Amino acid sequence: MSVDLSMPVLVVDDYKTMVRIIRNLLKQIGFEDVDEASDGVEALSKLKERQYGLVISDWNMEPMTGYELLKQVRDDSNLSALPFIMVTAEAKSENVIAAKKAGVNNYIVKPFNAQTLKSKIDTVFEG
Repeated sequence: MSVDLSMPVLVVDDYKTMVRIIRNLLKQIGFEDVDEASDGVEALSKLKERQYGLVISDWNMEPMTGYELLKQVRDDSNLSALPFIMVTAEAKSENVIAAKKAGVNNYIVKPFNAQTLKSKIDTVFEG
């Protein structure tokens, strides 16, 4: 299964610069429809309004972390199969294990480039 570049992607990060970086990387890869949310609460309301093909979320956010967002997405029967990639500044093994247990599809450690992002997305959709 190849990646559908026309699918909408939701980028969730409370750091505007990071949202802009990820948006630009996604555009380089070929994604046209990139939406954003500045926290987990906003992300959840957007996820209820619109069908996204992929969520890319930061781990460290307030008031709802990316991990909490992931758990809520997985607990929602309408969203439970939604591909979810976590972005983290440090690859702590306990975070990675927790995210995997909670059902994350893949994770990326900052900093990363378009090639890394593309290969992580490809892995999610080939699985």
